Amino acid sequence: MRKVIFHYHFFKNAGTSLDSEFKKNISKKQWVTQEFPGAIESNRAQVADWVTREKNAIVFSSHTAHLPVPKIEGVQCLPVLFIRHPVDRIASIYTFERKQGTDNFGAVLARNTSLAGYIECRLALVRDRLCRDFHAHRLCLNYHPIEGDEQVRAHKALAELPFVGVVDRFDESMEKLESWLRTEGFAMQLKAVRKNVSRNLDESLDERLAQIKSEIGAKLYRQLLDANAEDMELYRRACEKL
Repeated sequence: MRKVIFHYHFFKNAGTSLDSEFKKNISKKQWVTQEFPGAIESNRAQVADWVTREKNAIVFSSHTAHLPVPKIEGVQCLPVLFIRHPVDRIASIYTFERKQGTDNFGAVLARNTSLAGYIECRLALVRDRLCRDFHAHRLCLNYHPIEGDEQVRAHKALAELPFVGVVDRFDESMEKLESWLRTEGFAMQLKAVRKNVSRNLDESLDERLAQIKSEIGAKLYRQLLDANAEDMELYRRACEKL
């Protein structure tokens, strides 16, 4: 049985830092990345084809690949992903997009408005999940809708996935990941070295959240929490699981 690591690189969830550590442990050609269309069936088919074709790869990384891990005869994919406090993540996205030189929607919006304006605009777009229960939306795809609503399926995925890290507990998460991968036959040394950081992580999570609340106001902060109620519960449970 060929074993590979599949990194579901959720946007602004320490994925660049994790990929950097993976790359230190394998050769250049053994780490591969690719992006995929949003349509679920097409996405999954192309992901499976990618893993099948890249016969020499050990680590696969994608922002857009959908769960569940592809089922391929003779191949076992080990899923790795991180969860982050949703408010902290959204503020990090805003800071990151303001610095981008691209002309995509998020970057243009961030460069032309405040954090509060950015959040208000994205929450007004009801199909935009970047700032609204993002983790629940991605995790629930691990199961067919017949198995329950989004919340039920997301919590089931969190409980059953073999590894889910927590961004603001990155050191501990990397220790757990290294230990688990060793049991799966991957003798990697994974250090908690942060890359592509958008906000000041010298401050505690509570300090960052207090600053965000002060910046956008208590009313919008509460609205943001309400829009991410499922993600807040997933974050809490991910911390317990870790």
